[in-house]
Amino acid sequence: MTHAPVRFAILGFGHHAVRRLLPAFLRSQETTLMGMWRRDQEAAAKECATHNIARCFATREELCASPEVDVVFITSPDAMHKDDVLLALRHGKAVLCEKPLSMNTAEAQEMAEAAKAAGLLFGVGQNFRFNHSLAWMRDQIEAGRIGQPQMAHAEYAYPAGNAPRKWITDPTLACGGPIADVGVHCIDALRYVLGEDVVSVSTLARRDESSGKVEAVASLQLEMTGGVYAHVSVSARAPYRTLVEITGSDGVLVAENGLTVDRPVQLELRRAGELVETVTLENGDGYTRMLDSFAQAFRGTGTFAASGEDGVRNMRALDAAYKSWHTGLRQTI
Repeated sequence: MTHAPVRFAILGFGHHAVRRLLPAFLRSQETTLMGMWRRDQEAAAKECATHNIARCFATREELCASPEVDVVFITSPDAMHKDDVLLALRHGKAVLCEKPLSMNTAEAQEMAEAAKAAGLLFGVGQNFRFNHSLAWMRDQIEAGRIGQPQMAHAEYAYPAGNAPRKWITDPTLACGGPIADVGVHCIDALRYVLGEDVVSVSTLARRDESSGKVEAVASLQLEMTGGVYAHVSVSARAPYRTLVEITGSDGVLVAENGLTVDRPVQLELRRAGELVETVTLENGDGYTRMLDSFAQAFRGTGTFAASGEDGVRNMRALDAAYKSWHTGLRQTI
């Protein structure tokens, strides 16, 4: 039995939508992008024409109220997420919201509770949960191939000076610098592959002239359930690189480019210093897999791996990371 595609509209259309989401919708068999809204209406009209998007909504309210929209995908700046999510929920729409979910845990909890009270599907765009590379690592750990995980490391570096999102250094719009922007991906990836949660956080970070009031480089030490000690390192001042490593009692998993969708990911399983297995995987369909999974959950034929309630857990870790940086003390969650 075939289904009509689930109809999405993007609220807060910007560079991320053009670069990542539009190609993902084109590849999706379960969804269709039927509309969008952005504050700059002249730019919105041009983008709708360029990308053949059927509806260019005049206001956020018009988008959320439209009977032609099943799901509102929120990609606005972080500080706008709470109001945008609550608006969509009030209009009875399912919501997929970009990460970081909000500016703080209290906002995230309010959003999750509102979705639960309304009985509406609410998810977070933690797209890496739909990458083949993380799924492979999770499978190896669950199969016991490295024994009991003991240490973990996730790294995400990128040159923010080249980034088109100029608001990312504005603390009135952004939850933070690279800790919130990409560190949340690292934290979420470790939680996902390990099946564990963050217990406490200790943070070192520094600002620079370009970052202003937000951090430019940071190192987070995480205590996790299951006796795992983890390290997350992020930088907005280095060439692009992502890495995920898990050290267990019997072996090691290494994923160079583990959190990327633009190039092949080399995964290794090592024991006693020897290479046991190597796999090369592509994550190019990760965003499409995320959209399709959300559509299946919307129809009631599947579950979505990055729920809004789970997103609250990531926000607790981010809040603890920033509090640790500002106080100089380890923060327990």
